[in-house]
Amino acid sequence: MPAPTWSEARQLAFDCAIPLASASVPLADAIGYVLTTDVTAYQDLPHYASSAMDGWAIHGGGPWEITTPGLPLSPGQASVIATGGLVPEGAGAVLRKESGQVLDAGYGLQLSLKPDAKPGETLPGRHIRPAGEEARAGDVLVPAGTLLNPAHIALAAVAGHDELQVQRKPRVAVVLTGSEVVTSGQPAAGQVRDTFGPQLGAVISQLGGIPGSQQRIGDSYEEWLSALGGPPGAERPDVTITTGGTGKSGTDHFRAAVAALGGHLLLDGVAMRPGHPAVLAGLPDGRFIIGLPGNPLAAMMALMTIGEPLLAALQNQPFRTAGHLTSGADVDPSPGRTQLIPCTFVHGLAFPASHTGPGMMRGLAWADGFMAVPPGGVEAGKPVPVMPLPWTSAWSRTWTSAWSQAQATIDFPNPAGRYAPWHG
Repeated sequence: MPAPTWSEARQLAFDCAIPLASASVPLADAIGYVLTTDVTAYQDLPHYASSAMDGWAIHGGGPWEITTPGLPLSPGQASVIATGGLVPEGAGAVLRKESGQVLDAGYGLQLSLKPDAKPGETLPGRHIRPAGEEARAGDVLVPAGTLLNPAHIALAAVAGHDELQVQRKPRVAVVLTGSEVVTSGQPAAGQVRDTFGPQLGAVISQLGGIPGSQQRIGDSYEEWLSALGGPPGAERPDVTITTGGTGKSGTDHFRAAVAALGGHLLLDGVAMRPGHPAVLAGLPDGRFIIGLPGNPLAAMMALMTIGEPLLAALQNQPFRTAGHLTSGADVDPSPGRTQLIPCTFVHGLAFPASHTGPGMMRGLAWADGFMAVPPGGVEAGKPVPVMPLPWTSAWSRTWTSAWSQAQATIDFPNPAGRYAPWHG
């Protein structure tokens, strides 16, 4: 069968996964996660009437006899109170310390208004924060579908929550292969410098995953089988990404190891360049394996093609469709395959970068995104599908109208049952 197109591969990678189960996490650990259950107020906020000023709680119009703080007040009585203090029973207002004066009346201390006190200082409710002023018990404070920030966490704490129910992020392990790869210094002839180890963890995080262990293995079948199987009894990753070994030579063991583990191939090659020999496999226990080609740019294009939609599906996020910008240059046809070309965005135009061979990283380093040029090529001045790169300012959870207004206006939950950003 012919290899799927770039668009078909992205959709397949998204459709093959179901969202991971939600999890309950401590408040401090929930920042950056998507909330799956509404945060409600357990009780009124604030849950008691409190003073908005330093001064005196007063009952009546004064003057007032000073009494012991915290006790109920009778008419004509007052007691010292601090900002945030519990307003005692019977108090009708709080008099600011700047507006009152205390004198010894011979039989005890007496509070009265200063001559220059502002009008209305003793009106009922003055300088009192009533119970329930911010929220009533049962009010929804943070709705499900919200991407949690530190202020949301603080609000949940005020509401009495210790943990929140959030959408779990996929754990992603990396298996690095190649006996010719060196990790430091300048490679000799026949060697190559490792480009995957330093960057994949960051890219995984930017795609919403949790980067886990990085394991380096040689080129033997036994090493492949052990690495993809994972340690027995340990917490296994939801996704494993491998680098290299996706060809079909005698030293490429990806497919054989997957078969030995009882898995099956979901994608075996994509009609695109670079990154054609990308592979996606599923294991019986629900784990996924993404096989990236060994060339650096080819691997990144394969990761954006397969890994990005797969991780989105596992996080219950909507499918990110390609936007369209006007091509700033002609791109020749490449019959039968989509060309993925790093590009820069300038005044609404997409310009192909230079140095974009499968083994090059120079063009990608300065790119804003990549063009998905259809097999028939594209002419300058014509629209071309584009995707931003996750480490650029063009990448965001919600696309602007320049990318996909439809995605930006989806309500939670969307028809596919996946969370969309909340705009409250």
